[in-house]
Amino acid sequence: MLIGLHISNIVLIEKLNLTFGAGLNVLTGETGAGKSILMDALSLALGARSDTGLIRHGCDSATVIAEFDTAPTTAIDLLSEYDIDCTDGIILRRTLSTDGKSRAWINDIPVSIKTLKTIGDTLVEIHGQFANHTLLNQSTHRTTLDNFSENNTPEFNRLYSNVKNTFQQYHMAQKRLLELQETLSRSAFERDFLEHNVNELRTLNPQIGEEEELSNLRTTMMNAEKNAAILTEALAALAPRGNSLDSQIFNVAHILQRIKGDENPYSAEIDKLYSIAESIAEITQSLTPTDTDMTDMDTVEERLFAIRAAARKHRIPADELPSLLEQMTAQLNAIDNSDAELQKLTQDVNTYKQLFDIAAKELSDARHAASEKMRQMLLSELPDLKLGSADFATEITTSEPSAHGTDDVTFMIKTNPGSPFAPLHRAASGGELARLMLAMRVVLAGTNDVHSFVFDEIDTGISGATAAAVGARLNRLARQNQALVITHSAQVAGYADQHFKISKTVSNDKTTTSVHEITGDDRINEIARIISGDKITPESITMAKTLIKG
Repeated sequence: MLIGLHISNIVLIEKLNLTFGAGLNVLTGETGAGKSILMDALSLALGARSDTGLIRHGCDSATVIAEFDTAPTTAIDLLSEYDIDCTDGIILRRTLSTDGKSRAWINDIPVSIKTLKTIGDTLVEIHGQFANHTLLNQSTHRTTLDNFSENNTPEFNRLYSNVKNTFQQYHMAQKRLLELQETLSRSAFERDFLEHNVNELRTLNPQIGEEEELSNLRTTMMNAEKNAAILTEALAALAPRGNSLDSQIFNVAHILQRIKGDENPYSAEIDKLYSIAESIAEITQSLTPTDTDMTDMDTVEERLFAIRAAARKHRIPADELPSLLEQMTAQLNAIDNSDAELQKLTQDVNTYKQLFDIAAKELSDARHAASEKMRQMLLSELPDLKLGSADFATEITTSEPSAHGTDDVTFMIKTNPGSPFAPLHRAASGGELARLMLAMRVVLAGTNDVHSFVFDEIDTGISGATAAAVGARLNRLARQNQALVITHSAQVAGYADQHFKISKTVSNDKTTTSVHEITGDDRINEIARIISGDKITPESITMAKTLIKG
C-alpha cells in the first residue's frame, strides 16, 4: 500500500509531503489546480519516462519519493533477484536534473529506470493518462482467470496441482526417452569407447579419497628415506675414522684408572666418563635407521600415478572416477538393453501423456465454467456504469502442453451491439476503459497481487446515478485494496475514506500547488463547491452532507 508521496520541485510543486491511508483516497480541486502534476510525479517514481520540463522553473533538479509499507509477492520475488531487502517496506526514489540525467533508487540501492518500472508496475496499477493496466497485458489473463477460479471453484487447486504433477511426470519421461534415443543414435560410435573405458576403470577400481591417501603415504615414505640418510650421517659423526666415540671415551677412562696411589684423584672424572660413554652408546644404538622397503614405495607410486593419469584422461578430479565408472556402466547397459528400455520408456511417455491429457481437460473445463461465472458477474456491474451495451467473453484456445495445462486465455470485449469481440486493450478507450477496468477489478477483488490502484478522472463524461455507481464500486474495491482517485464528481468524492484538496496559489509572481487533507466542514464545503461551482449554496451544502452520509 502507498503510504507516502514526497515531491520536490516538480512543475508547480515546490515541496509536498502526502500521507495516504487504506481504503479510498480521493483528490479534488479546481481545474488547473495541479491534479495532473501529482500523476506526473507518482508516475516518475514508478519508472515512467523522464521529462526535464517537469523540473520547477529556476531549479536544477527534482525529486519524487514513493513509500510503500508492504510489498506484494511479485515485488518480493523480483527484489530478491537484486539482493534488495524489503522486509520493512519499499521506498522508490527518482531524481531528474536539467542536464537530462535521471537516477533511481530502491531502498537506497541504485537501480536502472527499467528495474524501477518493473517493480513499480507490481506495486501500483494506474488507470488514466499513464496507464499500466495489468489486465491489458494478455500474458496475465490466464493467471487472472486462475486466481478467480481458485476463489470461486473449491476443486480448482486440486485440479491445477494434478495438471502440474502429471505434466512433470510426462516431461521427465519424455526427457529420459529423448536421452536414450540420443544415446542409441550414437551407440555405434560410442559402444567400443564406453566398453574400453569401463574395463579400464574396473581394472583400476579407484576409490573415493584413495588418491589423497596414496599421496600422503608416498610423502611419508620419501621422508623416511631422507631421514635414514640423515641418521647415517649422524652415526658417522659419532664414529670418526671408524672408531666409535663411546669406545674412545671408555679407553680414556681405562687409562685414567691406571694412575697409582692410595686413592685415585680422578675417580669422579672416571665415573663421569664411563657414564658419558654409556649414554653415547645408547644414543648410537637408538639412531640406527630402519630399512625402507623401496618395493612398497614403487607399488604406492605406481598406483598413485595410474589414478592421476586416469583423472587427467577424463578431465575430472580423481575422487569423481568411481562416479564416472557408474555413469559409463549405466550408458553401456542402456545400449546393451536398449530395446527393452526403449519400449518401457515409450510406454511411460504414453501413460503419463494420457494422465496429463485427462487432468488438462478437467482443468480446462473448470476454466470455462469459471470464465462464464466471471462474465455474468462482470455483466451485472456494467449497466450501472453506463456500459449496459458492452459484452465480455473469455477466449480459451489450445496451447502447447505445460505445467499450466493446454489453455491460452484472452479477455475479449465489445462495447457496442453488432460489433465483433476484440482483445481488451483494443476494444475500449478513455472513460469507457477506465470504468470497465473498475468493474473487472471489483469482480476480481482478492485475486490480484497489486494492492494499490490509481484512477485518474474516471468520472469523465458521466454524472448522476452513473457517477454514484462508480463511487460505490470504488468504495467496494478499496475495502480490500487501496484506491487513489482524482475526480470532479461529488458522488465519487462522497465515498472517500480520506479526502485531499488540491489548491493553487500565486504569490510574488510565483505559482505553487499545494495539497492537504480536509475533514469536517472543509470537506463538506469542497464537495458543495463541486456541486454548485464557485458559489456555494445552502442547497449544495445539504446535498454534500447527503452524499457524505450516503
